[in-house]
Amino acid sequence: MPRLIDPAPDERMIDLDALIDWCESPAFDPADEDGLAAAAPMLRALGRNRHFLADFAIAELKTRCAGQRQANPYSAQVMLLRPPRGKYVLRAAFWPAQRDHVMRMSGPAPFLYHVPHDHGFDFLTIGYLGPGYGSDYYVYDGDVAGAAGEAVALRFVERSHLSQGRMLLYRANRDIHAQLPPDSLSVSLNILASAPDQGWRRQYRFDTARSTIAECMTVASAQLLLELAVGCGTDNAIDLAQDFAARHPVDAMRRTAWDATGAGMNGAARIEHWESGARGSSPLIRHASEAALRMVRNG
Repeated sequence: MPRLIDPAPDERMIDLDALIDWCESPAFDPADEDGLAAAAPMLRALGRNRHFLADFAIAELKTRCAGQRQANPYSAQVMLLRPPRGKYVLRAAFWPAQRDHVMRMSGPAPFLYHVPHDHGFDFLTIGYLGPGYGSDYYVYDGDVAGAAGEAVALRFVERSHLSQGRMLLYRANRDIHAQLPPDSLSVSLNILASAPDQGWRRQYRFDTARSTIAECMTVASAQLLLELAVGCGTDNAIDLAQDFAARHPVDAMRRTAWDATGAGMNGAARIEHWESGARGSSPLIRHASEAALRMVRNG
């Protein structure tokens, strides 16, 4: 499960600017787990500040949320405290209870309640307000191709809550949780590591009953652009897709390019395309091609 962080006793309280200044300094390097964990005392000190988040929200409301509308890539569940301009992101996340109006109107899906998933980045989180969301925690080794239906060695760890003051470090593509609504509205504060290749990091939804990957939950914009270009049918786009399928360094893009190339084929040519993919070096292309061939052979 996520790493429980319990910093040495410290009664400091800081404001948001102090945390940002520290995160911008050479003292903070979230490139690995220990570097991110070094921010725990500072995040805990901000967590002791019981007014900063309300003050921040009021300031946003006075400008009709101009800062959030300009820089926040998340849903309304998240208030961005520091935009993703480099090695980290700061945010506050709101977790409604089952009986809250927003849950009655939208249901649990927008908050990923009851959806076992991992994350494509490391992040440090602390319960700031309320009893905190619950989680059924699992762990896996992260060494997966990422194909839907792929078997994964999952291990259930425990059920617990992100209560006020509790701090956890979630490890990218290691820790899985199925979140449960809190008993009352809760808020968590997060420091997210932002790597140079963050746009290609994958997040997965899991079928814990079958111990499989149910689906990949993230798609890079470049994948969508390639599908659009190939769908227009130009020779340049098809040539680019073939090149990406053979040589792109990211397996997810190689799979997208392979699928886009094969979409325009029919009959024997398409079967030959899948057979070639099943023999290839890309794990995702092999999974997809083998699944397609099974469907053909099974009628």
